[in-house]
Amino acid sequence: MISYICRAILIGVPMLYGATGEIITEKSGHLNLGIPGIMYVGAISGVTGAFLYENACGNVLENMNPFLSVLIPFLCSVIGSALMGLIYSFFTVTLRANQNVTGLALTTFGIGLGNFFGASLIKLVDSDLPSVALTKTSNFFCTKLPFADDLGWFGELFLSFDFLTYLSIIIAIIASVILSKTRVGLNLRAVGENPATADAAGINVTKYKYLATCIGSAIAGLGGLQYVMAYANGSWSNDAFGDRGWMAIALVIFALWKPHMAILGAFLFGALCNANVYAQGLGVETQELFKMLPYVVTIIVLVFTSMRKKREHQPPAHLGLSYFREER
Repeated sequence: MISYICRAILIGVPMLYGATGEIITEKSGHLNLGIPGIMYVGAISGVTGAFLYENACGNVLENMNPFLSVLIPFLCSVIGSALMGLIYSFFTVTLRANQNVTGLALTTFGIGLGNFFGASLIKLVDSDLPSVALTKTSNFFCTKLPFADDLGWFGELFLSFDFLTYLSIIIAIIASVILSKTRVGLNLRAVGENPATADAAGINVTKYKYLATCIGSAIAGLGGLQYVMAYANGSWSNDAFGDRGWMAIALVIFALWKPHMAILGAFLFGALCNANVYAQGLGVETQELFKMLPYVVTIIVLVFTSMRKKREHQPPAHLGLSYFREER
């Protein structure tokens, strides 16, 4: 059971990153369906940075600096995914393009971009397998506390994860506090609810939309990096990311647009996804049905929240709508 829970947490962390980033973006009134592509770009950007650094060190572990081995992929992932968010912002905020179409196009573009660079790296390593192995970098990312193994089940359950797992929880809590307790969060929520009123109150609507989208995209991109370095043990394969990005978007609805609720939701989604593997191990032949569980739970939550009609459980009023200042 401890192993099952740990696996569920590991599966849920990329979704938590994606959901936290999307919540921040949606609070500004923008529905970014490009999150799957952004997470994909965040992953390949980190992989590329790690690959270049490992080759610069001659693929010798002793020549690699642990701090740089983590920092370089981390910064590459943040920059790559933030640039994707900047592209989305330019089209939807400045050019006022349709948000749904732009997001879907960004997902297609991001996956294609990731596969292109991934295939290029695979050709460079000249491997028999269609993948890139960054085991050395992955080991630095997954370094555990030295006394974790001495604490039995407690150490395995709470102290055995990579630092990106703990960082995802910290970011979600900080985002929740900022959105609900600070003036910046109040202004951002005002922009998402009624940008015309926020503009009239002196809030720079464009600035908040750009920052929320780019910061949210950078956070989502870290989910892709965590998937490769922790879940896949540093191995990159094209089209192996699965539907983590789409599940992150579903998690936003499940969490009722609250980052702290996304923490529990992500780990629940991870447990439901892991149920498929668990059922397969038990010889259950209908494990495909288990893959539907996260989406079924999301639909149930959506139905109940819609029936209750509480304002705090609803998305921002201006979500998905472009703001035209001239119409104020």
